[in-house]
Amino acid sequence: MPARHANPLPRTTSLALALGLLAAAAHAGPAVPQGDEIAHTVQEGDTLEGLARAYLDAPRQWPLLQARNKVANPRRLQPGSVVWIPVRLQPAESATVAFVRGQVTAQAHPGDAPVPVAKGGRLDEGTALHVGPDAFVAVELADGTVVRVQAQSDLQLRQLRRRGRAGSLQSVLEMRSGAVESSVPPSAEPFRRFELRTPLAVTSVRGTRFSVAMTESGQTTASVLNGSVAVQQRQEEAAAAAQAPSPASTALLAPVQGLAVAADGTVGTPRALLPAPDTSGVPATLGDAGLLAIDVPTLPGAVRYEAQVARDTDFTQVLRHGRFADGRLRWQALDDGRYYLSVRAVDDAGIPGVPAVQPFAVKTRPVAPLHQNPAPGAIVAHGLGSLQCTQVPGVRWYRIQVASDARFTQPLLDEQRLSDCRLAIPALPVGNYFWRMASLLELPDGQADQGPFAPPQQFSVVERPATLTLQSLQAQDGDATVHLHWPGQPGQRFRLQLAAATDPGFDRITLDTVLDAPEWTASSLAAGEYLVRIQVLDPSGLDSDFSPARQIRVGSGIRSGAGLPVSTSSGQPVGRP
Repeated sequence: MPARHANPLPRTTSLALALGLLAAAAHAGPAVPQGDEIAHTVQEGDTLEGLARAYLDAPRQWPLLQARNKVANPRRLQPGSVVWIPVRLQPAESATVAFVRGQVTAQAHPGDAPVPVAKGGRLDEGTALHVGPDAFVAVELADGTVVRVQAQSDLQLRQLRRRGRAGSLQSVLEMRSGAVESSVPPSAEPFRRFELRTPLAVTSVRGTRFSVAMTESGQTTASVLNGSVAVQQRQEEAAAAAQAPSPASTALLAPVQGLAVAADGTVGTPRALLPAPDTSGVPATLGDAGLLAIDVPTLPGAVRYEAQVARDTDFTQVLRHGRFADGRLRWQALDDGRYYLSVRAVDDAGIPGVPAVQPFAVKTRPVAPLHQNPAPGAIVAHGLGSLQCTQVPGVRWYRIQVASDARFTQPLLDEQRLSDCRLAIPALPVGNYFWRMASLLELPDGQADQGPFAPPQQFSVVERPATLTLQSLQAQDGDATVHLHWPGQPGQRFRLQLAAATDPGFDRITLDTVLDAPEWTASSLAAGEYLVRIQVLDPSGLDSDFSPARQIRVGSGIRSGAGLPVSTSSGQPVGRP
């Protein structure tokens, strides 16, 4: 008897994944159903009342099965025949939004206006989800299955039913574009059904974690991390539901294997997933307030990388997601806190490999000052030098360290509560050094909350020559010349804005310029105090937000006979006439 389908998939070759050996699915009846009906193979002793009790909400619904299947005697069914169970007669279930970030909308029925989804919201059967760029949503089904829908995906909750009043969950999801990762918890229920469909593939899984993705070229990929998955090539829905697939069209995916299905429906050969990338070099704490930048070594055989950043180890609360041509991972910055990185290498068939998961912390507040003087690699005269950095509005103290190595294993100087971002170094011996600084807030109990150190910068102390060379002369606080230096990545450009110190909102910008290197020099500014902020223009096309402002002071250039800057009685620098 032919099956009827409310919304058939395109008539194309499709793929089915079934957990474990194919024989394990046999005790649940015929091949995995493809439409909105379940094919039950009649066993000795079956009756329509018993089938209604097993599949539907109540035994009294057996006349509905009789009408659908045109059965003459409901108590005498022919063993081996097929009874079709309309899914719409099964008890309905719903799903719950476990986490959402970005623009995610739900459409309950065709023609309805899409509405934003919210954490804790209920999603009924038939709901279509649209996940926008840089967005993410995690959906939890009634049996604990978690479906993680990635950015730029369209997914419909086609069936959310239960087998009988208290039986196992029957879930069918249909993906039209994008990528989905699913975690199906192990269960002793033999009839639980979970399917994830695409126009080319149907995945039917129990007790495993797997991912399915569709590419713009029409290819579908599947990869399995846990559990055994059988892959079977199939023709149209009705034929697949009426008969089991032949052994010749079946492949078995072992754990940590994947395959690709070409746009014409050809099923690729199972292959081992690429190993996890090396994330041992990822710093335990990242302090860049401009961009979230993480580098991992490239992996042989990888053509690109997929990476996520989440709040939890299960990656149900994903905050950042991206695809990258190499191991240079770049995102918009995150708030301070603890996070987890997952990065997978993708092979030449488009199959993502084993994920490497690495915890890390972000600590960017309070922001570090910018290096001001001396310049990187500059020479400082012995006995006369000092280290100067910008002020940071709102902080209480500054910490400046000097060491003979860039790792600061044994700092030679470590001043932890400087009221100004400045440290005199007259007693520092001749030699080569590194210096770095950090900002500190004062907590209510009087303790200090230190932000990240700025990257170390090198300088040298030399004996003072008879006449100081131009390289030895450093602009000090109060001079008319200002030098700023900050960390940067290769290829990055920088947008720098300057405003008066009395304009924290940068409503009246004094200067707005784009720089090709992470440094800026100004020698023609009027005397006074200014705020400076910087935006990173990354070669990937990603631009950071403007950094928190730092404060600089520009002097008059007028000095006393002793060589000190001239100020008014209130401490303001005296300008030239």
